[in-house]
Amino acid sequence: MYGKAFAPEYQGALTTLSVNSSLTDVLAAGTEQLRAAERVGARAEAARSGLAVAEAHRRLGQVADADRAWKASYRTAREAGDEGAMAWALWSGGTLARQRGAFPLAWRLLRLAAELGEHAGDVVVRGYSLAGLAETGRIQGDYAAVTELHEQLLAEARKRGEARHTVWALEGIAQIHRNTGAYDTAYAMFEEAAQIAARAEDRRGHAWALRGLADIVSVRDQDPDRALELLSEAEASCRAMNLSGALAYNHKMRGNVLYRAGRYEQARDVYAQALAEFEAMSEPRGQALARLGLVKSLARLGRDRAETATDLAELARVLESIGLRHAGRMVERARTELGLGLLPPAGQGSGADDADAMAHSADGAGTEVAR
Repeated sequence: MYGKAFAPEYQGALTTLSVNSSLTDVLAAGTEQLRAAERVGARAEAARSGLAVAEAHRRLGQVADADRAWKASYRTAREAGDEGAMAWALWSGGTLARQRGAFPLAWRLLRLAAELGEHAGDVVVRGYSLAGLAETGRIQGDYAAVTELHEQLLAEARKRGEARHTVWALEGIAQIHRNTGAYDTAYAMFEEAAQIAARAEDRRGHAWALRGLADIVSVRDQDPDRALELLSEAEASCRAMNLSGALAYNHKMRGNVLYRAGRYEQARDVYAQALAEFEAMSEPRGQALARLGLVKSLARLGRDRAETATDLAELARVLESIGLRHAGRMVERARTELGLGLLPPAGQGSGADDADAMAHSADGAGTEVAR
């Protein structure tokens, strides 16, 4: 039913690159082709090569370089009058904005990308951009607004037999079910996503699906050892492809599994590792969630209660400023769990459950491609 996964963001002379190509290889090939296109004045080719450069930088966590690259790709595409390439550049910029926690900018750029893609007749970039919008809303915890869009995109992907996009949509819907407590449904969808990704040779999608399965195994089945095995398998793919963001979220989930199992010293160390990884790539949502886990682990290890309370109050402000729904409730759960009582009334929080959102961008048109 599904063919081999492919990477439509690798365009022009770069279409021979695999969805599983190491990002350092993608960056090298994209940069070489971009320079060659610039030398001969081939603007359309330069724009599309620049897209691969932008995406490689983004997924490697090189935020400033990614920002420059997608903007340069957009300007070059505009000069060439290539609306499809302009849409792809906007998609890359919107995905980067979400990764950086700039949700209003992400919404704006991804909407423009979808509109421009439709006008250009490029159904793939339109679909990826709509998926990016769906993922942005899901990460923010606005499930009511984006569940229907997720399901629509899943149906379209299944109809076209697009493995990578199907995997992304399954993982996104599964994450919503996980965050609303429907663990059995979430597990079944993550499992299907893992199976499709494996058959389609989509290592990135498979890694994210394994991460989702590990989360459910840890929460529902209370089997930390099996969860850690799944995360180790996913980590091998992340390292092989140099997926910095996916690896950091894998480590944060490892911290979650260890914390739930009462292995607080190990959890502390892994959360600290994940925090450093998120800081290196300027990923505010990941930083905040890793910090939350770290604060909780330190509290379990005997840290001063007043210092813990101060850190949690600051985290509540940070999570709300990022634009995550229910952030206040997330921190209040931590305070209650640690016997600190509730925070004083403040502004309404915003974000999802600590099971952060399978990113699935992604790196597919949302999680997998966007992640």
